[in-house]
Amino acid sequence: MACSISGEIATDPVISLKSGHLFERRLIEKQISATGRCPITDQDLTKEDLLAVKTHQNQQSSVTKPRLTSSAGIPGVLKTLQDEWDAVMLETYTLKKHLADVRQELAYALYQKDAACRVIARLIKERDQARAALSDVQSNMAAAVNKSGATTGGGMEVEDDSGINAEIVRKMQQTAKKLSNKARKTKVKGLQLSVAKAEDLASYEEISSHPLHSSSKPGILCLDIHPKDQDLVVTGGADTNAILFNRGTGKKLDTLKYHKKKITDVLFHPTSNVIFTTSADNSAAIWGPDQKGKFKPQNVLSEHSGDVVGCTLHPSGDYLITASSDASWCFWDIETASCKAQVTSKKIKAGYTGVTFHPDGLILAGATADKTLRIFDVKQQKNVHDFKGHGGIITGLAFSENGYYLGSADDEGVVKMWDLRKLKNFHTIEIGKPLTDLSFDLSGTYMVTTGADIQVYSVKGFSLVKTFDNHKKKVTSALFGKDASFIASTSSDRTLKFFGSA
Repeated sequence: MACSISGEIATDPVISLKSGHLFERRLIEKQISATGRCPITDQDLTKEDLLAVKTHQNQQSSVTKPRLTSSAGIPGVLKTLQDEWDAVMLETYTLKKHLADVRQELAYALYQKDAACRVIARLIKERDQARAALSDVQSNMAAAVNKSGATTGGGMEVEDDSGINAEIVRKMQQTAKKLSNKARKTKVKGLQLSVAKAEDLASYEEISSHPLHSSSKPGILCLDIHPKDQDLVVTGGADTNAILFNRGTGKKLDTLKYHKKKITDVLFHPTSNVIFTTSADNSAAIWGPDQKGKFKPQNVLSEHSGDVVGCTLHPSGDYLITASSDASWCFWDIETASCKAQVTSKKIKAGYTGVTFHPDGLILAGATADKTLRIFDVKQQKNVHDFKGHGGIITGLAFSENGYYLGSADDEGVVKMWDLRKLKNFHTIEIGKPLTDLSFDLSGTYMVTTGADIQVYSVKGFSLVKTFDNHKKKVTSALFGKDASFIASTSSDRTLKFFGSA
């Protein structure tokens, strides 16, 4: 009876009850103490699993132990050496595998250390930026206090030394001259010839849907379509981020991360590779691409003390206006990122809910939380007229491209159309459900409203052309593509949808 470990005749044989193999008691007990496993089957093994083999003592002592044939002669020796070589190779392989695991753990630890260093560096940079911003705010507040005594009566207060100077006024007038009524009429007529027909628009269906932004803070609050490259869309979400999206490929191109609270408005620059964002964190940002093509905040506009609710770009592309719940609007020079004027009025106590430039760039429309639509002369920063009549807070406003009409929508489901020539309301649409936004296509042929659903109207006669109810939650914004060839919409259901011809 040969031991399964040594191959020698066992002097004190035992049998494993689990595997049936025979062992020398001395050797198997050492193996159990060391590993607790059977050396042959690799099963769990204890001393209680061993059964002693009883032999006649006299017979055992008189028996001559035969020499195993496997160990006799040169072949036996070679086999023994081969077995030992195999054992050495197996142990070497185990050691190499263990070494590879240790190296992988070390690499992971080094990666974690590098990531931690990068996070610390970013936090230090943000701390330094916050300190610089605080210093700027303190200096601006001091300047505002010094100039506060210069304001008069109930007029507009302009909180900037440079103001909207003669050079800026000259540029604005030149732009307005280029966009004169005659030129604008010619442009609009040309656009109306190529715009989609009402019957075609009525056949539009959902052609794609894209869930964007974080699911932990769901909701897309605003969007813009690039005026030149209609495949580019930017959205702003409740998750504090803006996302650049390619409609053609259906892929995200970039995520713009800076703001600390929800994004309230997004806007493309028509000729420069620039994006504007506004946020409830009291700031706006001007974004541009870095060397790798990723958008980074080039300048942060932080004059406001309340939520920045929206922005609008001057037709020249040189100036930006932001409006805030702090009851002020700011006129910014984009190239220098400087605030040329922060305009407030003692008679305007309610904060702004929206703002938009007239197509000629000399008039500004702003909606305030007291349900009033206000018209400003931008050159003089003067409130020249107020439109009243809404029963709810105005949530959307837009000028028609012809320059004669101004549309507004409120949270009680009412749309009002205002004639700027006669300064009166000439048409009202009662939808009956709270509205969130309103916009026109570039030709002024169609108007779209958003709220519980999307409704498209023909401006001529204001007849309903199409209703889209594909979103699962409140629709926050919708815009027409070029020639009304498609419609893009965003919603609290976290989706960006496109509607067009299937």
